[in-house]
Amino acid sequence: MKEVRPIDQVENTVLNALGHLGISYRLMHHEPAMTMDDLAAVDRELGADHPKNLFLCNRQQTTFYLLLLAGHKAFRTASVSKQLGVARLSFAGPELLWKHLQTKPGGISPLGLMFDAVNHVQLLVDRDLQNSEKLSFHPCVNTASLVMAGRDFFGSFLQSTGHTPTWVTIESDVSIT
Repeated sequence: MKEVRPIDQVENTVLNALGHLGISYRLMHHEPAMTMDDLAAVDRELGADHPKNLFLCNRQQTTFYLLLLAGHKAFRTASVSKQLGVARLSFAGPELLWKHLQTKPGGISPLGLMFDAVNHVQLLVDRDLQNSEKLSFHPCVNTASLVMAGRDFFGSFLQSTGHTPTWVTIESDVSIT
């Protein structure tokens, strides 16, 4: 049975897990950040951009996905659904987010995959992120952010959770003026 932690303990649980894995990170506490715009100053301070983290599900709410994409890109349901060969995806609600990743809206993070011991959540990652030198994430709370090496996230962290990324292509919006 999955242990459920109060939100104030989730950050410490994530940081302790990173420490046990020997993953170095730099942590910064900040005002609550609900949007990518809220993170602009944090990203400058940490020297790495936060990917967008979207928690998605199928219409029946039986299959769950965590999509990581570059912050400047837009999520197109039809494009991702087609690449996965599934019907239309939608955003999963806060109760499901807490149940599977032990976080709340605004704190969505792939670090929450450590709480998904039975792999109900499939990790989807934009191909443009696969060679990132550094990645920044919330430690499952939106009042802190950390930066870690991309190789540590895609290597030892994901290996410890049993999650393997499915690579998807998210096209950049190109404006013609």
